[in-house]
Amino acid sequence: MPEPRGILVFGDIIDDVVAVPSGPIRTDTDTVSAIRFRAGGSAANTASWLGSVGASVRFIGIVGMDDAARHSAELVRHGVTPVLTEHPTLPTGAIVVIVDGETRTMLTERGANAVIDPALVTDEMLDSASLLHLTGHTLFGMTDPSAFTALIARARAVGIEVCVDPGSAGYIADFGVEQALSYFEGATILVPNLEEGRALTGLVEPVAVASKLAERFAVVALTLDTNGVVVARTGETPVVVSAVATTVVDPTGAGDAFTAGFLAELLNSSDLDVAAHAGVALASRAVSAVGARPPHAPAG
Repeated sequence: MPEPRGILVFGDIIDDVVAVPSGPIRTDTDTVSAIRFRAGGSAANTASWLGSVGASVRFIGIVGMDDAARHSAELVRHGVTPVLTEHPTLPTGAIVVIVDGETRTMLTERGANAVIDPALVTDEMLDSASLLHLTGHTLFGMTDPSAFTALIARARAVGIEVCVDPGSAGYIADFGVEQALSYFEGATILVPNLEEGRALTGLVEPVAVASKLAERFAVVALTLDTNGVVVARTGETPVVVSAVATTVVDPTGAGDAFTAGFLAELLNSSDLDVAAHAGVALASRAVSAVGARPPHAPAG
């Protein structure tokens, strides 16, 4: 029997500084806070959650000089095979995440992520994969966004499914809706949140948003924060799946965890409803702890 084909994740990897203030932030003085340093980045987070549920996953990304060993070790502990390049002058990307209940404010430096090259994904990597996952965080920072679409085309040419997480409604607005959609061209799976879905369609009601996007993408999973997800397949009636009730400690990475659970099950069963339930279950784990990655697998 041939070995099962794995999942490729290409894109952003970040150093997160997560701050959870004890109360309202006071200007020009101290606010007591819980502050944690965590590895992050939407693409790398998704890879880590995929590894945590037993998927065979390879992550391709770029970091600052002397950071590859540290980030590789983190990914390996989550069950991911890392392929990291070190940039000689740019630092590893960094984000300060200020958590306020179920909302976040993010201050971002893209660092080396700004110059990531889709050529890092080799033909050999594509030949060994069943799915390629990409994020808008990668697209919107590229000097030549057409390279993003070219990578999608390369994957589709060898029969690989391609999933895109649009990344940010703000980026979509800055980039232009039609232009953003044109660069997503060829992707078979889209996993936006509601704000991103509304930005891409101009519609408001979640089922309508998911249905509209499913006219362009074969599978759509529109996440609704604490209200669950709407999943849609082209030509089929959308399905709404409720979120799993849990205490929200830090919403950072919930969407990435959902995407991982959803994709892993979708590849396993092709059942949208089952995949959506797997996604919301994994997202509920993500929001119950500080940080965007799953707990480390036990050493040894």
